[in-house]
Amino acid sequence: MTPQVGDLPKLAAPAQRALQSVGIAALKQLTKISEAELMQLHGMGPNALGKLRQALAKCGLSFRRE
Repeated sequence: MTPQVGDLPKLAAPAQRALQSVGIAALKQLTKISEAELMQLHGMGPNALGKLRQALAKCGLSFRRE
């Protein structure tokens, strides 16, 4: 099943809370933030970042450029 643009992948609870803390609830919202900004969030780690990067790529999207 192909992920929908609104669907965030399954992430660990700390990463989910990190996204919620900045109001990100949908995959498309990640296009407005850079990977570096995302990694600054408490609870966001390389594993979660990789899952988000893959989910974006499957939908033809990407993080905001630095």
